[in-house]
Amino acid sequence: MPDFPNLETPRLWLRQATEADAEAIFRLFLDPQVTQFHDLDTFTHIDQARAVIERRKKGFESDRGIRWAIALKLQNIPIGSCGFTWDRALDQAEVGFELASKFWRQGIMTEALTAVLSYGFEVKNLERVTAEIMLDNIASRQLLKKLGFQSQEILKKRGFWKGKHHDLEQFVLSKPQP
Repeated sequence: MPDFPNLETPRLWLRQATEADAEAIFRLFLDPQVTQFHDLDTFTHIDQARAVIERRKKGFESDRGIRWAIALKLQNIPIGSCGFTWDRALDQAEVGFELASKFWRQGIMTEALTAVLSYGFEVKNLERVTAEIMLDNIASRQLLKKLGFQSQEILKKRGFWKGKHHDLEQFVLSKPQP
């Protein structure tokens, strides 16, 4: 199995989350602002964070996807995550992300996703990347458009979490042409 690919940006380390990060990941998903548009319920116990870490580790080991913990270089403590779920048959992936609310609107997710998208297109040779967001998630819509994603369609009742169906807006970014 290949080693987890750590990425670096001017302000950030993008790395694999470990058991030592459980408390930080618990605090991240303890915030209802973070889970508002997420398919996870707001956390109530640290074991939920441990389960997320383990699930993401197994996803990487089985080559279903990759999820980087986002950490500021100075502290190296996770403040969010981003990554892909692969669709190898189509040379594409779906990207997902979340960030602690106190770090919103500071360009952190733009910086992290720029590095992750470059990895996907240049290293994994993806042809396109999709993202699906809840219709009320204005900040994610703005972020995706800033990164060059194009809105494709509204997918009716595409998601089901927190006890109800959700319409999702699908965005697509194609591989940049040389």
